Amino acid sequence: MLPPRDREELRRIGQIRFFAAGTTILRQNECSNYVLIIQTGCVKIVTVTGDGYHTVLALRNAGDLLGELASTDGGPRSATVCALTDVQALAIAASRFEAFRRHRPVIDQAVQRLLTARLRECGRMLATVGAESVVQRLAYVLLCLGDRYGRPEGDGVRIRIPLSQDDLAGLAFTSRRTIGRVLAAWRDLGWVVTSRRNLLILDVAALKALRTP
Repeated sequence: MLPPRDREELRRIGQIRFFAAGTTILRQNECSNYVLIIQTGCVKIVTVTGDGYHTVLALRNAGDLLGELASTDGGPRSATVCALTDVQALAIAASRFEAFRRHRPVIDQAVQRLLTARLRECGRMLATVGAESVVQRLAYVLLCLGDRYGRPEGDGVRIRIPLSQDDLAGLAFTSRRTIGRVLAAWRDLGWVVTSRRNLLILDVAALKALRTP
C-alpha cells in the first residue's frame, strides 16, 4: 500500500481509462509507452504462440501494475492482457512513471517487491508441474480463485469471474481436454457445478484434501 501522497501524485500524472469486458488492453509484441495500474476489475495475462495458441499465465486485479517490464527496458510487451470484467485503470506514460520511481524510493521499492513476488509465483507454479498431478494443480487453482474472487453461496463458493476451460487449462499447466475430464469427475462427485464460464465449488474441503500429500 502506497502512502496517500504518492497515490495522489500517480493519479495526477496519469489518466483514467475504461475497458469493457472482453477488450484486449495490451498486446503481446506491441511497443507502447505506458504502464497501467488497475483500479477496478480483473484481467488475464495471456501468451500467444506463433500458431495462435493462447495460454493464460495469471490473473490480475485492483492495485496490480501492468506493463512494468516494457516500461523499464523499452522492449515489446511480453504478453497480452485481456479484460475479464469491465476494468478501470490508471494509464501513466512510461517516461513519467520511471522518473517518478527514481524520485520516490518507496515506489521503486514497491515495484521491485512486485517483480520479486511474480518471479516467485512463476517459480512455484513451474515447480508444481513436475511435483504434482493435474488433479492437484487444478484443485490449487480453484481454491486460489475461490479465496481471491469467490463469493459464499450456500455451503459453497462461487467464482465470480468468467473463466473458460481453456483459461483454467493455462493456469493449471495442462490441456483443455484434461480440464474437462477432471471437472466432469468432480461434478459427478458433487464437488463442483459448472456452466458456461461459471463455476461453483460445492465441497471446498474435498479440494483441500486433494492438496494433502
